[in-house]
Amino acid sequence: MIKKIKILSIEYAVWLYVIACISWFLLRLGNISFSGWIILLFPLLIAFLFTFSKNCIGAKIIISEQPGALWKVEFTIVIIITLIMAWVIVEVKPIAFFTQAANTKAIVSGIFNPNLKELVPMLSALVETIYLALLATIFAIPFAFVLSFFAAKNLMNNSFIGRIAYIIIRTVSTVVRSIEAIVWAIIFCVWVGIGPFAGMLALWIHSIAALVKLYSEQIENIDPGPVEAIKATGASTLQVWRYGVTPQILAPYLAFTIYRWDMNIRMATVVGFVGGGGIGLALYQQQQMLAWRNVGLIMWLIALVVWVMDMFSGYIRSKLVTY
Repeated sequence: MIKKIKILSIEYAVWLYVIACISWFLLRLGNISFSGWIILLFPLLIAFLFTFSKNCIGAKIIISEQPGALWKVEFTIVIIITLIMAWVIVEVKPIAFFTQAANTKAIVSGIFNPNLKELVPMLSALVETIYLALLATIFAIPFAFVLSFFAAKNLMNNSFIGRIAYIIIRTVSTVVRSIEAIVWAIIFCVWVGIGPFAGMLALWIHSIAALVKLYSEQIENIDPGPVEAIKATGASTLQVWRYGVTPQILAPYLAFTIYRWDMNIRMATVVGFVGGGGIGLALYQQQQMLAWRNVGLIMWLIALVVWVMDMFSGYIRSKLVTY
């Protein structure tokens, strides 16, 4: 009975999505509208009929390895509807893409003819970006390190309080991570004023949430043998974490941290567009003045730094894997 309810729920969700998309198309293209009740109840009727089939997409998900092609037909319909929706909503214009390239002539010319006279001030802004990202990463490490233990299911699943802590920390970190750094930058620009400090704070709070996820998932994949052995000696929870968990995660943690610094340098450029300081702010200012040669110089400097960081972080991570 429970399986039937799950299958019905999945079928209803699939067909509600399909019917809602079709209704949206008809409203947008032909100004034809349907009652909300029809949109809600008609998929229920279809789902109810499909539930009796043993090879619908709901049965495929719940029971698995179901024979027949009905679930493939449903899956194909969903994919086609989704692609059409995406094409229409995004307003894809292939003709404009191929016929209006001349509009970018000034920008392309500036990119390939950068203004080297502005190299020194732009290098200063670039250094500010690098250190901004570095501080954001360094300040995020201790918070993420401690919280990651409480966000690891295998460590927190042994008690009611542990499960509550796990749910709270995971939920908060997911919410914080889902809000892009540029939004946090807007908030902190209002809070502490425009400048690199606001950008650092935005990347800091986003980095904590991202590293908690990476760190905790690494803890969840550790070898349980050493942990069980230390527990058998009567060690406390902190001793288990110190001697059974920490030695297994240090190398991956370092790799994740370096990768996060790499990401923060890239994100710092975007954060600068809303007043977060660094070379992103300089890029925004030059773009507003239509100084395309200066924009070209900044883009080459950003590309160079990102390339160097990619090579450096990749090299460090490859070395850590061997140990």
